[in-house]
Amino acid sequence: MDSILALMQDPAAWIALITLIVMEVVLGIDNLIFISILTNKLPPEHRVQARRIGIGLALIMRLGLLGTIAWIVQLTTPVFEAFGHGFSWKDMILIAGGLFLVWKATKEIHHNVDPVDHKEDMVGGTVTSSFSAAIGQILLLDLVFSVDSIITAVGMTPHLPIMVVAVVVAVAVMLLAANPLANFIEKNPTIVMLALAFLLMIGTTLIAEGMGFHVPKGYVYAAMTFSALVEILNMVSRRARQKKQGTTTH
Repeated sequence: MDSILALMQDPAAWIALITLIVMEVVLGIDNLIFISILTNKLPPEHRVQARRIGIGLALIMRLGLLGTIAWIVQLTTPVFEAFGHGFSWKDMILIAGGLFLVWKATKEIHHNVDPVDHKEDMVGGTVTSSFSAAIGQILLLDLVFSVDSIITAVGMTPHLPIMVVAVVVAVAVMLLAANPLANFIEKNPTIVMLALAFLLMIGTTLIAEGMGFHVPKGYVYAAMTFSALVEILNMVSRRARQKKQGTTTH
């Protein structure tokens, strides 16, 4: 209790908390985009429940990993070497998650480009995903993003209470943003393709990180922000043209 009170009175601790919250929210965007894309494949009556379960699992996983910080730190220790690079468990998790994301995004992009070909969807077999399959895939990516998130938190502050508060706040933001983001993506088909392109880029970045190539996340998120702003301008332009055409018709 005394240590927590001391942290609350330390300005540096508050700065670390705010910085970590922002970082965790930014890292959570990747997780949230994937959850939104995947749950939109479910029947409408199951989507909200699946998002809540997926984000709840993300919170449980992150808090559970925080309880094993000593083990988490060891994940960065190389276990074997190949191609002149020492691969740790973290690297292998990032590579596996990146390959999974690239595969998922590619399959869904193919489905969107060729909507007539419904024989094989990204979740296998049908256009509408099953609830259990969606939760299973969300759980898999939650693990990848949680490991990345917690290792980032450990690298930014040594104080466990700060990490816990930052993770809880970030996941709460994800929970609040989940439905609006998913609905926005569903109502705007071009946004779906943009979101899938983001997942493809995120997956490639994870693979590169796992292979030992450092990709500054600032560049990745700057590119995502720029692309999103361009698409928003396109949406505004399309709606303006549609409104003008509707006025002209009448």
